[in-house]
Amino acid sequence: MQQQKNDKTTCLLLALTTIFWGSLYTASKVLLDVIQPFTLLCLRYIIAAIAMTILQRLRKPDPNGKPRRIKGGDWKYVIMFGLGGYVLSIGLQQYGTKLAGASLASLINCMNPIAICFFAVLLLHERMTMKKVVCIVSAVAGAVCIVGGDAGGGHILGIALSLGSVLTWSALSVFMRSFSQKYDALTVTTYGIYVAAIGTLPLMLREIITHPEMDFLHAKYILVLFYVAIFCTTIPHSLWNYCLSRAEASTCSLFYPIQPLTSMVLGVLLLNEHMTVGFIAGAVLIVFGVLYSTLGKEKNR
Repeated sequence: MQQQKNDKTTCLLLALTTIFWGSLYTASKVLLDVIQPFTLLCLRYIIAAIAMTILQRLRKPDPNGKPRRIKGGDWKYVIMFGLGGYVLSIGLQQYGTKLAGASLASLINCMNPIAICFFAVLLLHERMTMKKVVCIVSAVAGAVCIVGGDAGGGHILGIALSLGSVLTWSALSVFMRSFSQKYDALTVTTYGIYVAAIGTLPLMLREIITHPEMDFLHAKYILVLFYVAIFCTTIPHSLWNYCLSRAEASTCSLFYPIQPLTSMVLGVLLLNEHMTVGFIAGAVLIVFGVLYSTLGKEKNR
C-alpha cells in the first residue's frame, strides 16, 4: 500500500515537472517580446543559480553517497556541458521560440528522447532496433508536416534553430551520461548553471549595448522572469532529479509529451496562437514517436 502511494506521488511530481517545462515556452515568448534571448538566458541563470545554491545548502546528503564537489580533472566536462548544453542549446531554443512560436518550439523539443536514442546508437554503439527506426521516422515525418504548414522565412529559421537545440542537447546528454552517474545529479546541474551564467554574461552585455531599447523593468515582466528562473528551471530540475531517484528513467520519460501539450494549450489561451491541420498532424506523429519509444516493447530475438 505504501509502495502504491509512493508511485502515485512520483507520477504526480513528474506530471508537475513536465507541466512547468511546458509552460517555459509560453513564458519565454512573453519575455522575448521585450528582451533579447541571451539577456533573458543570463538573468534566468543568475536567479536560478542563487536559488539552487540555497537548495544545495538546505538539502540532505545524497542517499547514494555521490560527491557534491567536482574534482579538478572533471571541471572540463562541467564547462563543456554548461557552455554547450545550457548556453548554446538553450540559446538556440530561445531564439527558436522567439521566431517559431511557443507551441511549435516545444513540440520540436519533444523529439529529444528520439534524438538521444539516435546519438546513443552513434556514440555508444547501441543496437539500432526496428522500434527505434519507427520512432525516428515518425518524428521526422511530424517535423515535415509542421514545416509544410508554414513556409515563412522567419518561421523556417525558428524551426531550424529549435532542431539545432534538440540535436545539441541530445548529443551532450548522451556524452554526459556516465559523468552524471559519477556525481550527484543536482550538483552537476548546479555547477553547470554557474558556468552558463558566467558564459552568457558577455552575451547579455553585448545585447544591452546593441539593443538599448529593451524595456522589461516592469512588474509584469519581472514576475514572469522569476517564474521562468524558479518554476521553469530550479523547481523542475530538482523534481526531475528527485523522481529519477525513485523511478526508472524510462518511466520518467513517459511524461515528456506533456510538455508540448501544455505549451499548445497555453499558447492558444494566452498568446492567441493558432493550430493548423499540419501542426496537429505533426503533433500527433511526434508524440506517437515519443510514446512508442518508451511504451513499445521490442520482441526478444
